[in-house]
Amino acid sequence: MKKINFYAALAAAVFICGQNNVFAQLKTKEKTSFQASAPWSPDYDIRADIAMVYGINDDGGKFEERVKSYRDKGYEVQFMTGIAWGQYKDYFLGQWDGKKHLDEGQVMRNGETIWHGENVPYIVPSENFLAYMKTHVKRAIDAGVTAIYLEEPEFWARAGYGKAFEKEWQAYYGFPWMAQHESPEATYLSSKLKYQLYFKALKEVFSYVKSYSESKGKRVKCYVPTHSLINYSSWQIVSPEASLANLEGMDGYIAQVWTGTSREPIFFNGIEKERVFENAFLEYGSMVSMTAPTGRKIFFLTDPIEDRTRSWDDYKVNYQATFTAQLLYPMVDNYEIMPWPNRIYKGKFKVEGQTEKQPISPAYATQMQIMVNSLNQMPLSKNKLNGSHGIGVLLSNSMMFQRFPTHAGYDDPQLSNFYGMAIPLLKRGIPVETVHIENLANKNTLKDINVLIMSYANMKPLSADYHNELAKWVKNGGTLLYYGRDNDPFQNVKEWWNTNGNTYKAPSEHLFKQLGINVTEGVIEYQAGKGKVFLVRKDPKELVMQTNGDTEFLATVKKAYEKSGKELITKNNFVLERGPFTIAVVLNEIKDEPMILNGQFIDLFDPALPVLEQKTIQPGTQAYLYDINKAENKGKPQVLASASRVTNEVVGKKQYSFIAKSPAKTNNMMRILLPVKPSGITAKTKGQNLSLTQNVWDEKSKTLLLGFENYSEGVEVSINL
Repeated sequence: MKKINFYAALAAAVFICGQNNVFAQLKTKEKTSFQASAPWSPDYDIRADIAMVYGINDDGGKFEERVKSYRDKGYEVQFMTGIAWGQYKDYFLGQWDGKKHLDEGQVMRNGETIWHGENVPYIVPSENFLAYMKTHVKRAIDAGVTAIYLEEPEFWARAGYGKAFEKEWQAYYGFPWMAQHESPEATYLSSKLKYQLYFKALKEVFSYVKSYSESKGKRVKCYVPTHSLINYSSWQIVSPEASLANLEGMDGYIAQVWTGTSREPIFFNGIEKERVFENAFLEYGSMVSMTAPTGRKIFFLTDPIEDRTRSWDDYKVNYQATFTAQLLYPMVDNYEIMPWPNRIYKGKFKVEGQTEKQPISPAYATQMQIMVNSLNQMPLSKNKLNGSHGIGVLLSNSMMFQRFPTHAGYDDPQLSNFYGMAIPLLKRGIPVETVHIENLANKNTLKDINVLIMSYANMKPLSADYHNELAKWVKNGGTLLYYGRDNDPFQNVKEWWNTNGNTYKAPSEHLFKQLGINVTEGVIEYQAGKGKVFLVRKDPKELVMQTNGDTEFLATVKKAYEKSGKELITKNNFVLERGPFTIAVVLNEIKDEPMILNGQFIDLFDPALPVLEQKTIQPGTQAYLYDINKAENKGKPQVLASASRVTNEVVGKKQYSFIAKSPAKTNNMMRILLPVKPSGITAKTKGQNLSLTQNVWDEKSKTLLLGFENYSEGVEVSINL
């Protein structure tokens, strides 16, 4: 915990001190990262702070050589590997301990194993498997890595069969295994066990990481790269999620949000389709709400492509949407800028109108490099997203427990019981938050929430204590909106609300009792101490799966919100300023009007880096701008935007010089602020002069547009003034 508090204090100090170079250097040492199984190559030398070398056995093995290849190029080197799957064929096929372990895979009702690859099942994490995993993290620690990332602790909801799982069931519950398809009770118990198995697995391996690394005189950090609770619930996967933050020795998360997760179709206004920005915004938000009260560190991930084969044009549009969504959380400034850079730079994918797959275009590579390099400059900010704040939607880890299989004909298509409470607000420009029920005991969780919306149609409270916290908050002046018919089959599972002397038909009955309200049919509004409760007998899915199904919901939210003395503002945009960066989104489907921003901007989504005095943002699109007028120390020469990492800056009276590094065989474009038009420019690598592809002075903005070919070893740029 001392380590975590140190980082929290350090982050606060950096924010306060701003330009203090010592703090800035400490803070930015681990600001950006990427994961790669392939060894270092100049073709994808993207110059983040951290290289997370993936897998002991991945990419032909030679782990120590791969670690050295990145360390020799100046990266801080860390280690990432899967905890539920990975290149562990030596374990599964018997080379490790002389016994095959393919029977430890996650098994479906039909008896088939769920595979992640050839001879690589999704694993039921046995003690033997965890012993094997400890050999991997030990080898990584011995190689000198500074952090361990055990990614994607995933147990498929459709699994829950087979001898390995039955054995774990008996050990955990003390009674014989129950097939999860036979009853809601069995489904619920099966999911709770899956949840517990990976919580235990991470606890055990992380404990080993801490003890072993400390025995060697250092403290290796531990992180979990994980999809959001929203995505895992949508994709019908069970994972420990929020509870991991309570693990001693757990240092933080990577929020694995990208086009692949965010393009999952969702319902709104009766229409099911992809809504990538909206989904990404909610996913990143759920990761923030999960970690913020605990003080754990979090990295936000984006990916310029995705696992599913689409076109480069599709990748680019959705990359911009997810990239923008992550920047709208000003309390996060650590980023995994991309996974698998070799796949991005060396892979080939479809191009609209062409039959042959193509590598990344020079223009998209330049744009992507401008975007990811800007993250090295992205500051924390106390600024807030424009709009009516203080409205939250309650989440619980148990949302993952009800997804598969369905019972008694009750279904929750595309997780609509969650989205029904969030999307109608988000679509109207309300920056809705998510609140994790597991964090309610933390005083920071609800301190900025005026209206909390919840339902037990899609989740159940795992403890009666949560209701004590909710009741306390409402009675002190909060407003609670409860939506639900409370008729889904999981209301009747054997849990705390109907056992050990409790006889409530639904957990909400216990909540209402704690609130001190007598529920009366037809009555929606109740007083509870200084606060209010609105009880609407509709499942939230009805609000989005039906055309105009959210009309009464919006009226209720407006009434509830305005009881707190605030005006509920609806609009079709989000805008946030973070230092010199302006991030803007215009939403569609409600009010299809563009937004116009005036100023002096560099367009960071345009590889040509044009200077604009006016930016028009169309509905359904986003903008990422550098406000030249908000650059710090405007009289000082400085690179404002670049498709390279800029270091070794030297400012003299008549000269400005620096080194620019980026992947080889890509095109650099940079916009440089200068006091006067330069009298001469040279760009060199290995002592050889490079030709300039762009050399254009803009007198009005006092900026130079400079272009040349990138080299991973660096280009020395010298500008005479």
